[in-house]
Amino acid sequence: MRQGCYPTDTTDTEWALIEQLLPIPACDTVVGGRPEKHPRREIVDAIRYVVDTGCKWRALPADFPPWRTVWGFMARWAAAGTVNQIRDHLVSRIRRELGKAPRAVATVIDSQSVKAAETVSRATRGYDAGKKINGRKRHLVVDTRGLPLMVMVTPASLSDRDAAKEILFRLRLTHPEITIVWADSAYAGKLVTWAKRRLNLTIKPVSRPKDTSGFIVLPRRWVVERSLAWMMHARRHARDYERLIQHSETLITWAAVTLMTRRLTREGPRTRSRTAGSPDAELVGQP
Repeated sequence: MRQGCYPTDTTDTEWALIEQLLPIPACDTVVGGRPEKHPRREIVDAIRYVVDTGCKWRALPADFPPWRTVWGFMARWAAAGTVNQIRDHLVSRIRRELGKAPRAVATVIDSQSVKAAETVSRATRGYDAGKKINGRKRHLVVDTRGLPLMVMVTPASLSDRDAAKEILFRLRLTHPEITIVWADSAYAGKLVTWAKRRLNLTIKPVSRPKDTSGFIVLPRRWVVERSLAWMMHARRHARDYERLIQHSETLITWAAVTLMTRRLTREGPRTRSRTAGSPDAELVGQP
């Protein structure tokens, strides 16, 4: 095992949360397989390093496993739905610790357009005329606490209403208990009737008050906008670099998983070691 030396490395308590949720190695199954050469903790640390720093896969530091090995694990876990299962487990655990039901019944949806790198094919990118961005669009559904329940990536040219039909259909299949979805005015109109009739979901648009200018905090909508800002803390997501859409969705989910494991393993409340508000006050207990 390599010695942990990067801020993105998992702590012992974080790894204890993640390890039990990973699939069983092939060598331990009935079918059997070759033993894994590199510890899985190093694989997870390498994925988190790429997501947080935004480096190229080929630019992984030499003390990590080979980049092809790391990328291969990332792709296989993405295809198997492993990362989504980890996300759902962590969301349920956080909700229980907050004294809420493990599965949400109320959600908030929003989208974010980002530029795409030259590695993104023409077939999976588009032009968002409203935001004047050539790239991809991320659609995120969160609960009322901002915890992610569903991530979907599409070309930026796809409208929010058209994309919402697909992501809400997926949401209904995986979370049948959800009854209401708050959204902005882009999701209003015929989509509200379609969702009620086909999916038995209630969409409640939250519109901006009339005769207002500048930035204002809108009820319900600010929750998902804050979650999108949390995802952007990972530099990999400042631009979309992934050739395949499912890999883009997976790395966004990995950013959310890192935030949630840090939250669950944070020791004690956030306090200041010196007088609150002083320039040299240091936060204690931050993730």
